[in-house]
Amino acid sequence: METPIDAPGEMHGAAPWAWLANPPPHHQGHAASGAWRRRTLAALALDLAAADPGAAAYIDAGRAWTRAEVVADAEALAVALYDLGLRPGDVISFQVPNWVEAAVINLAAAWSGLVINPIVPIYRDAEVGMMLADCRASVFFVAANFRGYDFGAMAARLRPQLPALQHVVSVRGAAPGATAYADLLAAGRGRRFEAPVVDPGGVKMLLYTSGTTGRPKGVLHSHDTLARALTAAVEHWGLRAGDRVIMPSPVTHVSGYANGLELPFIAGTCTVLMETWDAEAALRLILEHEVVGTVAATPFLMELAAAARRAGTRLPSLRYFACGGAAVSPELVREANAAFANGQAFRMFGASEVPNVTLGFPARADADLAAATDGQVIDYQVRIEDAEGKALPDGVEGEILARGPAMFLGYADRQQTAEAITPDGYFRTGDLGHRTPEGALVITGRKKDLIIRGGENISAREIEDVLQGHAAVREAAVVAMPHARLGEGVCAYVIVREGHAVDAKALVDCVLASGLAKQKIPERFEFVPDFPRTASGKVRKDQLRAAIRAQLAAEGAGA
Repeated sequence: METPIDAPGEMHGAAPWAWLANPPPHHQGHAASGAWRRRTLAALALDLAAADPGAAAYIDAGRAWTRAEVVADAEALAVALYDLGLRPGDVISFQVPNWVEAAVINLAAAWSGLVINPIVPIYRDAEVGMMLADCRASVFFVAANFRGYDFGAMAARLRPQLPALQHVVSVRGAAPGATAYADLLAAGRGRRFEAPVVDPGGVKMLLYTSGTTGRPKGVLHSHDTLARALTAAVEHWGLRAGDRVIMPSPVTHVSGYANGLELPFIAGTCTVLMETWDAEAALRLILEHEVVGTVAATPFLMELAAAARRAGTRLPSLRYFACGGAAVSPELVREANAAFANGQAFRMFGASEVPNVTLGFPARADADLAAATDGQVIDYQVRIEDAEGKALPDGVEGEILARGPAMFLGYADRQQTAEAITPDGYFRTGDLGHRTPEGALVITGRKKDLIIRGGENISAREIEDVLQGHAAVREAAVVAMPHARLGEGVCAYVIVREGHAVDAKALVDCVLASGLAKQKIPERFEFVPDFPRTASGKVRKDQLRAAIRAQLAAEGAGA
């Protein structure tokens, strides 16, 4: 008999986050102040579809999907989910690429008062099993097959260990033991649905983010908080109804989710979806659809600018390219802006918990600030603190704390929430930086033990736990190292047990066998007799990061 994956019980009844106040203390007053629209995504979508039903909301694989079509599919799916027994507050998870079906699933959840749980497609059995168990998902929408991986088979493997999971739904193909997405739509098509009254301030989305302890944290957002983050961006970047944006970042990340799936019904824009990144294909789509902007990872900016130079075009429709996640060098931003006729690339900063703390400098007149800083603070209050919690003046490095109406509600876990949010309502980002006289932030490092590889947050602790499970490994320390394309790569320092021997291939196989995503496999192993440590014995990862940077620089110089 299979053992459940750390499952706390059936979902029906009180949600794991039932302890969370509505609104939580750090959001007291935002509803009354007018900071929130107080409307759900479904209500906004219905209004836009009624006003202009034929307007395109998404373009997927060359096919335009109108507002009316997406709303009709979402209502059909909402009816079908009600037939399956789902009720407001239940969780539905989806691990689907940048397909229009993800937008329909998201809108159906908003319509029905369900909590949506996006799961990044790179995750495999270990991560997906933990997330589905932790949130007690009732339904799991999964791509039948994507990029050569059988997600349907993974869902079938996990299902016996997940007592709360009632249904698996396969998208674009059949999967063992799964209901077909198309069949659900057909079952609900043409039927009236008396939608429940949904509180815009209640939990709408649960998104897992890599935790420094190795166990992801469940970030909770409402309709109000996510809409506020997007509304601020729309105003700052000058987006207009009918504008087309391109989304190559996964719609299961907070940036892709908000700017890809939600933006069309917040601002009346149209999202051009890309299921996988390809610079040449992106170039063609931007030209064909007169795309005005995007939010994407640093490697995408580098490769798009290079593709534009090769093609002899300066992408005249492009107005903005917001990038963040991995480190973004000023030189890269300047080179990209030289390649664009009207577009401005700029750095921005935020996190799943506090989306869009900065929104960049989109004006061409601010090109130097766009390149040299991580963006202007918009719609947030920011405080820089030292290690003792003392506020620091501009220009002095410390931990960045932020609060505002787009900040998350809290984590699903009460204790994690208490540790992350100060008594006066600021979120501790774990990132280090300073504020400039212009009101911009400059990120200089991070306190939290994360690696940001091509925009993906990777927990070092999670990989260390797997490596230290190998019989030959006494201790492992995983750190970020410079990567020319992805910003940061994964480097593992390893101390081998006395009397044992192990090589890099064996440790790669160890990580693969654990079920972790392949992106978490260290690209480099350094075998050492010991680690630099503090007086109390704590590993000095700052010194390990400096050592691998110096070693790579020396190797490059000698190449």
